[in-house]
This record gives sequence, structure tokens and C-alpha cells, in this order.
Amino acid sequence: GYETMPAGFDPSKGTVARAVATCPVCGGTVDANTTRRLFQEGKAGERMVAVVLHKPGQSGKRYRIATEKDVEIFREATEYLKEKREKLMLEWGIDPVPDETLPLMSGVFNVPIYGMNTWGDLFNARQKLALITFAEKVRQAHAEMLKAGYEEEYAKAVVSLIACSNSRLVDQSSVLVPWITQLEAVAHTFNRQALGMVWDYIEAYPFTYFPSAMDWIYRIIVHLSKSSSTYGIVTQSSATSLPHPDNFFDAVFTDPPYYDNVPYSYLSDFFYVWLKRTVGDIYPELFSTPLTPKKNEIVAYSNGPGGWENGKAFFEDMLKKSFQEIHRVLKPDGIAVIVYAHKSTEGWETLINSLLDSGLIMTGAWPLHTEMAARLRAQDSATLASSIYIVARKMERQPTGFYNGVKEELKRHLNEKLERLWKEGIGGADFFIAAIGSAIEVFGKYEKVMDYEGAIVRADRMLEDVRLIATDYAVRQILHNGFSEDISDLTRFYVLYRWNYGGAKVQFDEARKLAQSCSIDLSNEWSRPGFIKKEKEFIRVLGPQERNFSGQRESMELIDVLHRVLLLWEKGKRNEMIRLLQDSGFGERDAFFRVAQAVSETLSNDDKEKKLLDGFLAGRERIAYQVRETQKGYLTRDKQKEMFE
Repeated sequence: GYETMPAGFDPSKGTVARAVATCPVCGGTVDANTTRRLFQEGKAGERMVAVVLHKPGQSGKRYRIATEKDVEIFREATEYLKEKREKLMLEWGIDPVPDETLPLMSGVFNVPIYGMNTWGDLFNARQKLALITFAEKVRQAHAEMLKAGYEEEYAKAVVSLIACSNSRLVDQSSVLVPWITQLEAVAHTFNRQALGMVWDYIEAYPFTYFPSAMDWIYRIIVHLSKSSSTYGIVTQSSATSLPHPDNFFDAVFTDPPYYDNVPYSYLSDFFYVWLKRTVGDIYPELFSTPLTPKKNEIVAYSNGPGGWENGKAFFEDMLKKSFQEIHRVLKPDGIAVIVYAHKSTEGWETLINSLLDSGLIMTGAWPLHTEMAARLRAQDSATLASSIYIVARKMERQPTGFYNGVKEELKRHLNEKLERLWKEGIGGADFFIAAIGSAIEVFGKYEKVMDYEGAIVRADRMLEDVRLIATDYAVRQILHNGFSEDISDLTRFYVLYRWNYGGAKVQFDEARKLAQSCSIDLSNEWSRPGFIKKEKEFIRVLGPQERNFSGQRESMELIDVLHRVLLLWEKGKRNEMIRLLQDSGFGERDAFFRVAQAVSETLSNDDKEKKLLDGFLAGRERIAYQVRETQKGYLTRDKQKEMFE
């Protein structure tokens, strides 16, 4: 039988979290810095702990403890890898195991802090052996097809598809692949667009997954062959220099990079280094560089001189040139559809400025639910459920508009559009982004927009006004058109933050702009409200359960009172709760309960704050009655106790 688990051991919690390792027997811990240092010094190891078995014809999986024989087979593969690696290195002229440098990119590629410094370090010895063997077979297949007399282009096409299948296998064959316990299935390296540390991984049996990878490619070919079009043309070129004449297309559809969201070229290196080893010899022009070219990639991050500001300027300039190219190749009255889903107004500023300078006129913008909830950094961060589809046309623009008039037009247009968006169920961060999309319908039809001092109005100024208009509308709707004028700026901010982001943290600048629309300055640390916490470059708005009021001066701000009331309600301190509601004056104000209800409606059912709010609100009538009666002095202590039992 198995050994008894240590008392209090919960296997669902694991033994390592955020690099802090905890011993399941004694409870001792190794801090994160020590864990990382041990990995960097090569003193950390790995051990096979279990084997997952599947019998053909039977459903489900069987599990057994790894034996010494299993470990010995792994050691044999490790030894054979050395021999195989040396042999292929002599044949190919490059290391068959990718030795190209893996960059450290905070929040995206964190594995180098654990000593994984090359792309080959992402695979264990047996995985490396399997993958270089498959790469060898891809090369041999090409040579054998030519020897058998197949046409060179045909052989090239077939081998290219096999190489694509190999890429799918690579994605399921790294030390960053988790086991999906609920499905009893092997996941992928890229469950999100990043490379983060995985403390327990599954080593997939390659001969199980390579056939399915081949089948996936086959199904794509079958699907594409069903196209009603007789043929399609695929070209590779820069978006800033399209190989097409003027006035050529009726329509252009594009989904450009979302500012700094995804480091596409760096992510593609994961596959590039293996493709170089499978088909690099038959596509020498495509694999002439050690890693993918990055200099002209249109993204806002920058690892070069000038850092972030230069990266941002580069993105805006190159995006403008891309849109100008779309304008050039479109026929008169042609249509362009541009998809964008970045959640920050800073990302939208660059997009809008680029569009304004391109000559295209934005005639419509609508949010469509396209984004997966579990995509890039969705956990614990504010993400969008929608992408904005911007419709732009190649047509004559109106002459200069003056901002005072444009602003009034913007208000009228936005209020109509916001009402429609609200009725269609667009909410949270999506609502503000959809408002931006609607605003550029007005702003973009002018050659330029100027104020009366002669200054050209750009996207940043427009977005300030859009946020104010959308904020005012949202607060009225969240509070069901009640008391929006009676609540303080801090309360407005709290309600809007919860509606926008729930309990997630957001970039400081994004939170600052939301606060600014509520006349609050977050830049001053000393005047920052107690429920707002800065964590590095992020802002988090704390719920009552996260706050510590001991030793603090008692605040009569609505949100502070609400949080104290909820904590007193949770602890059963009814008399203290009534006294606080009485002293603050909120016990008899409907606005107080309306705000509590509004915040509850913005939160998910499993949220701790929502549970507190719903419990408190369930007794609202009794609480309000007791506040009134206590105020009059009618209720004795016994009567108060009786009411709450």
C-alpha cells in the first residue's frame, strides 16, 4: 500500500507557489530568491513521479508510481542524446538542439531567471532526443523523395507540411506543458502568450501526438480546399509597402498588433529555431538569421536604444504608414475594416492618431465578442471580452472642424451610441473602449480639428472628453438613474472601477485616467484614499475584507463607511454597525444602499465582497428601521437584540 499522507497535507495546493517551495512533511520553506538561485547554479533537478497509462479500447486513464526501471530508461535516453547530438552536429553544421539565446522579458519570458537561457533549455533530455530525431527524419524524407524522382517543388511542399506537424509536436513536448487534470489530457506550451515557469510538467509520448499533429494539418488542407474561390494568393511583404498598385482593392480587412500586448516575433522564435533544423536547408532565404528579424516589427515595446518612448513613437509612425498604404491600394469609396482590442487608452491614442493621419475616414465602430476569457494574462488582470471593429472608407473628408462645435457633436452622438451599447449588454472595460470607437466616427471625418487658439486637437484630448461623457453616463446607469449627483467623487470612482475591472489590478496610468474623470488625483501618494493600493506599476482597489482599519482616523467617506459596516455585519456587531450608520448619516440615505446594490451587481457571484454586500442588503429594511427608531430613542437594548436574532 501507499504511505500515509502527512497530517494537514492538501495535494491540491502543491508544494511550490511563485518559486516558494514548501516541504509537505515538516512545512519548512525555501524562499523564492533561493529557489531561483539554485536553478541558475544548476543545483535544482527534476524527478519522474508518476506514469499515466491508457489502454486502447478502454476509456479513462490509469496512474502508477514511477519505478526505477522508468528512471533508468530516461537515463539511457540522456546518454544516447549526447551521441546523437554530436553525429547530427557534424552532418548539419549546427547544433541540432536549439542553442539560440532565450531573452528575459518581464511578464512574458520569465524562465531565464530559472537558468533556462537557450531555447533548447525548454526541453528535457528525452524530449530533445525525440525532437532532433523527428527533425532528422523530416530532412531524410525530403532527400528520399528527390531520390525517388518526385518534382522538387512537390517534395518541398510535402516536407513543409510535415515540418508544420513537427511544430505542433514541439508545442506539446516542452518542460512547460502542464497536465490538465480535469480532462486527463496534455496541454500546450503556449496556454497563454508567454513562457512562465511550470513546477510539474507532463512528458508526452511523441508517437501518440505526432499522428494527431499530422491529422490536424490534413484537416486544414481539406478545409481550405473547400473554398468557393478558384484560388488564393498569399504574399509576404511589409504592411508599410504593399506590392499592389493604387486603387486596387474593393476592401481591406486587417487585425494589426495591439500596441504592446504580444511580443509576436519573440514568441515565434520558439517554432523558428526548430523549423530551421527541419526545413532551413530548403528555405535558406527564410532562415538566414539566427532568430526572427525584429527591427521592423510594428509593436510598441522596444529593447533597443531609446527604450519605451522610442518604441511607442515607432509603433505610431509605422502604424500610420500601414494605414496610408491601405488608403493607397483601396479603390475610391473602398472599405477597410480594422480590428483592435487593446484595453488601455494609451494604446488607443496611437491607433487613432495613426488613422487620423492616414486619410481614411472612420464611419462606424462596433464591439464584437471575440476574445477568450483565458487568453493572454487574463488572470487577475483587466481584460476585454470584445474586439472593436472599426469601419473606415476612402472618401473625401470635411474641412477643418473647431473643437467646441465638434465636442457638442461628440456629446450628442456618444449619448445616442452609449444608450444603444448599454441596451445591447456591453459593460465594464468594453463599454469605455466601445465609446472610444464611437467617438472616432465624429472626430475622424474632419481633415483636422483645431481649438480657437489654433492648436491641433489630437487623440489624447479627445479621449479625455470621451471618458468624461462615458463615465457620467455609466454612473447614472449603474445606479439606475438615481443619486448620481449626490455621491462623492471617490464613490463614483469606486463604483466605476468595480464595474470596469472587478477585483483585478490595472496599469497605474489607466487607473489614473479613470480617477481623473472623477476629479481624483492618484499621483499624490499621501492623498490617495485608503481603499486604493499601488503595487509596483499597478493599482488595485481593495474590498472590505482586504482592508485594516485599526489605528486609522475614522473616515466618513461613503465607501469607507460601507466597508466598515460590512465588516461589522460579518462579525455580528449589530449595535456598532447601527451606531456607525447613525453617526455617519448614511443609515437613512437611500443613496448609500443604492451604491451598495450597484457595487454588488458589478461583481461575480463567487466574490467575497459581493457575498458581504448581498448579506447586508438582505436585511436593509430592518437596518434602516432600526437606525430611524434608535435615532428617536425608541428602541431599548433588549428590543435591538430581539430584532437581530
